Amino acid sequence: MDNIAGQKSTLTWVVHISVAVLVALWLFPTVGLFVSSFRTTDQIVTGGWWKALFPAEQNLTIRANGPDDQKQVNDLYVIEGQLFDDGSEAEISSWGISSRDINAFQPSETAELRRGGTITVDTIGNYRIENTVAFEGARGPRVFVTALTPPEFTLANYKHVLFSGTASDSMGAAFMATLTVTIPATIIPILVAAFAAYALAWMDFPGRALLIAFVVGLLVVPLQLALIPLLKLHLNIGIGKSYLGVWLAHTGFGLPLAIYLLRNYMVGLPRDIIENARVDGATEFQIFTKIILPLSFPALASFAIFQFLWTWNDLLVAKVFLIDATGQTTVMTNRIVEMLGTRGGDWEILATAAFVSISVPLVVFFSMQRYLVRGLLAGSVK
Repeated sequence: MDNIAGQKSTLTWVVHISVAVLVALWLFPTVGLFVSSFRTTDQIVTGGWWKALFPAEQNLTIRANGPDDQKQVNDLYVIEGQLFDDGSEAEISSWGISSRDINAFQPSETAELRRGGTITVDTIGNYRIENTVAFEGARGPRVFVTALTPPEFTLANYKHVLFSGTASDSMGAAFMATLTVTIPATIIPILVAAFAAYALAWMDFPGRALLIAFVVGLLVVPLQLALIPLLKLHLNIGIGKSYLGVWLAHTGFGLPLAIYLLRNYMVGLPRDIIENARVDGATEFQIFTKIILPLSFPALASFAIFQFLWTWNDLLVAKVFLIDATGQTTVMTNRIVEMLGTRGGDWEILATAAFVSISVPLVVFFSMQRYLVRGLLAGSVK
């Protein structure tokens, strides 16, 4: 009774719910990464990205103006200023002058400074420091503030990620280096694999079955197992630590899967089309270029997407096979690691750099995904 017209079976609902859950699991982290890329360090520490649109209570440490800004008013030496120089509309709930008791005073109360004088802080961050003698020293006192800050979004993270560093050591240079690695490393294995897949699928020659078995066996060879021998080979023939070396490395690591997928797809193409072309006098090259390649475009596009993603997000192969003119590996994944440092701080920089890194793969995927579902074989055989 589950298949009555107008009703959906239980299995259909399970599939829909599963798809919705998978989409949510992918979408939520991406949205969180995007929102966090526009937030400040203090906001990220205070709360999750889902709280970005609401005021948040933060503990801030702010340095007041120093003796260079003091003015003499009658018999007093006065330093005045605003704790929130960025024009923030934060509302202070408590404050202090010692890290041991950051909530010692309420707004508009006065505190005694250890070096002499008093300081008064109001609700919106205006402060006044007074003393009967001139202030001395190089810096002003620290003020510890607990404040309710409004939502704040900034482009400073993107400015830091994209334009910090020298011209040869910036994210822009790493972006171009990653494109230089990724585009040829995607095109070369597809071209080679397409020829090989056609030969293994439609051409009869001795040892074809052994070659197919060899390709399948290469699928299970660990990438790490081949890194050092391949690097030694590249160094011996003079292409080590160069773009050509990393292109050939990605080609070698991607070819087994590419040949296997394309061969399985080409075997399923209608035999009548190919046999009719041969009867009409078409050569193998003409059959390949005029018939097989257009019909195999969905498979070629799907592998191109995966190969592009693998190469774009790669760090290991680039670390081993690529060093640029400055002696550094400047692909984006390595640049992100360098920007974070060894302590793993600056989460806002990590979020921004990660979102910049995934923007190109997202564009590639959404621009080519329609080819995955296009029925190019529809109507090809009557």
